[in-house]
Amino acid sequence: MTSITQTAFARLDAEGRLLNSLLKGPTHKPGRVGFRGDLALKFAAQFADEKRPPEISSDQVIAAAEEGQTHLAFFAGFLLSFEYLKLLAEALGDALAPQGKYFVFCDNIDLSKRYQVAYGGATFYVLPIDEATVYNEVLQLLYLEKNDLKKLDTAGKTDAIVDAAMGFIDTFPAISYEEGLKLMGPVRDLYANRPV
Repeated sequence: MTSITQTAFARLDAEGRLLNSLLKGPTHKPGRVGFRGDLALKFAAQFADEKRPPEISSDQVIAAAEEGQTHLAFFAGFLLSFEYLKLLAEALGDALAPQGKYFVFCDNIDLSKRYQVAYGGATFYVLPIDEATVYNEVLQLLYLEKNDLKKLDTAGKTDAIVDAAMGFIDTFPAISYEEGLKLMGPVRDLYANRPV
């Protein structure tokens, strides 16, 4: 059985970046490890031995890596701001590769726009978040029927998503990271208008 230490997740796991996992281990496809949870991008300062949540994270992550490969085959996650793409690429580092499929759903880009951004040796598909969750967005993007996946467990759903994503060949307008910074809107305060 494939272990997380045999995949591109090994360093991320050792650094304590894989948080709040629904799945962190082998899927049903031999040699594949999946992760569903949050990815810490910027850690909060720690005092003594207390554990603090990360200052910045990519939430609702769905990712997969194949045994023996040094990169993540697939990544999809939510970013509150397009600006955090830089932190994401730095956190993933050598786990990125040109042949990987990487999707980032940003809260502060125009709902009618989709982009491709080359960064950190990989290409990110940058999309707005419209359907409230990364899972729903990915299913819609890859033309996967939610009802078809209902009977599958988390590992099975992850396999179905990754397999479909590997065949994704759509292209979007290419922009640089710097151009994206100029196009992005204001960052939403997630805690505004919440009851106390």
